[in-house]
Amino acid sequence: MTVHFIGAGPGAEDLITVRGQRLIATSPVCLYAGSLVPPALLSWCPPGARLVDTRELTLDQIVAEMVAADSAGLDVARLCSGDPAIFSAVAEQMRRLDAAHVPYDVVPGVPAFAAAAAALHRELTVPGVAQTVILTRVAHRATPMPPGEDLAVLGASRSTMALHLAVDRIEQVVAELVPSYGEDCPVAVVAMASRPEELVVRGTLADIAPRVREAGIKRTAVIVVGAALTAEQFPDSHLYSANRQRR
Repeated sequence: MTVHFIGAGPGAEDLITVRGQRLIATSPVCLYAGSLVPPALLSWCPPGARLVDTRELTLDQIVAEMVAADSAGLDVARLCSGDPAIFSAVAEQMRRLDAAHVPYDVVPGVPAFAAAAAALHRELTVPGVAQTVILTRVAHRATPMPPGEDLAVLGASRSTMALHLAVDRIEQVVAELVPSYGEDCPVAVVAMASRPEELVVRGTLADIAPRVREAGIKRTAVIVVGAALTAEQFPDSHLYSANRQRR
């Protein structure tokens, strides 16, 4: 058997890969976080599949479900919100599966920051403006940030920054980024990206915090900061330039 860590996307039921959908449909066991994964994805599970909502389970309980499925020779679809590569807690699950000699693979998904950029109709890497995207969060009710990864340090480059799991600390985010980006730096907060209830709040570091509070956004949101959000005057990309020497 195999545990399939599947990126379930940012929330819209159709933002999942063909491979991910196929594996859900062929796995007799499905583990999912009910607070994040769209329920419609579960309709693809085979008849009689064991459905396990992991939102209230510990890591030990989650891994025990996978090991039990392995012992029974059953494939597992382990649905992860967004993409398993970031903020998905799969690293510790993989480590324990390695120790238990349980095989697994990983299927990429659409990350929340990409869905947020789509909602904003913005490219996060704009020629001459920003060519780097920093994906990060803040340390609040979670594991501490490693040394050197605080917002004050990361913000020194003034790169486009996408913050996950941070909207409930929006005032802290603003306070730590203003010294590097300035109060007039554009900011956008996208809540429930790609879902019917998607909500977008735009502003600057000077006013985004009260706007977010007024909108009632407290969770499931991405904060995007940087000049790329409002850039209009920038050079065309070299990618399609008539002067580019093509092979």
